[in-house]
This record gives sequence, structure tokens and C-alpha cells, in this order.
Amino acid sequence: MKAIAIDDEPIALEIVKSHAAKVPFLELKGEFTDAFKALEYLQRENIDLIFLDIKMPDISGIDFFNSLQKKPLLIFTTAYTEHAVTSFEMDAVDYLLKPFSLARFVKGCNKAYELYNARNASQNLDHIYIKTGYEQLKVLYEDILYIEAAGNYVTFALKDKKILSRSTFVEAINLLPTDKFVRVHRSYLVAINKIDKAERHQVTINNTKIPLSEAYRQNLTAFLFKS
Repeated sequence: MKAIAIDDEPIALEIVKSHAAKVPFLELKGEFTDAFKALEYLQRENIDLIFLDIKMPDISGIDFFNSLQKKPLLIFTTAYTEHAVTSFEMDAVDYLLKPFSLARFVKGCNKAYELYNARNASQNLDHIYIKTGYEQLKVLYEDILYIEAAGNYVTFALKDKKILSRSTFVEAINLLPTDKFVRVHRSYLVAINKIDKAERHQVTINNTKIPLSEAYRQNLTAFLFKS
């Protein structure tokens, strides 16, 4: 799993570099104190994971990550607690509070690696297994219209029914291929080819109106333009 680290503090980068060297499945390809140099690098190279500080002088880590069209997995590394809710909404794998231990760093990397493997596996399949009750239901990607977060559950809206699954929204998102589904709201992921209409504040799928938030509008536009 290839990663980079972005932090305006060189000492913080050295800590990430030292910890990363001890994780066998992780290859830290670069460390950046300048977010815009990191952006140039990401335009040239494919990266699976970013370790990202939040408070930086020229651009916040949140704004930096939201500017990316192709989004790697994300682990925030920060000294501030107040952005934890925002990180959850951005589907960050983990939120490491400085100073973090090697054990805490490895725990975050393990979570990222599980999602990385699940994401890669989904790209080569045409279906997903959804856990509902004591059953695992096989569902074709083509049959999924959208998924909706509902507390500790996720609702999968299909062509002819809805399935309620006890899983986190992040887990569900990472089981679906990124070239077929796009996030449009903190609580909604939609099938790109099922969108009947895209408006400023909502998209319509099979006569269902789904909210489109400002944070995800640019990402949706990029997918629609590409398709």
C-alpha cells in the first residue's frame, strides 16, 4: 500500500516516516511540508493512502482533500480534536491525535489496509454480499440504485426493494467500486449510471430525490462529465 504524508512540521513528518518504516505492508513514497507540492505529486502518481495534517498555513487538510478528484484513503494526523466529526463525514479511516504512539499508528494502518483490500477486490467483481440479520445476500452492483446511512445501519436501495444492513457507511462505501458509485451527501452514495437528473441541490434516481451537498457537488460533476 503506497502512501504519502503531508504536514507543515518536519518533526511530525519524521515521526510518521519512522513509524511507517515498521509497517510491512506500507510504503511511504514521500513526505511534504508544502501541500501544493504534494498536489503536484498526486497528479503524477497513484497513491493509496494519505497521512494528512489539518491545520497548515496555506490550505487546511480538509480543503486540500476535498479538492482531490481521485481520493485515496485518508488518515488525519493532528493536534486538534475539534475536527473529528468532519473527518467522519469525509470517511477518514482514522483520526490520530498528536503525539500518537507506534501502536496507535499501526492500528490506523491496519484499518486502512483492510479497506484497501476490500476496495481493490470490489473493482474485479460484479456483486456484493450484504449482511442482513443472519444472512449474507448476494446483490449485483447493477441492481443498486443508492445506499443511505441510517445510524448504525445502512439501507441499500435496489430496483425492487430495500435491504437494511448492520454496517457502517464507510464499510459499505469501500465495498463498492469507485468507478460506479459516487458520494453526493454525508448520508448518500449513488450509482452513477442510475442518475436520471442532477440539479444544484439534489439528484433524482427512479423518482427518488436525494440531497446533493455543496461538499460533494464538484466530485459528482467530475464523474458526470467523465461519463
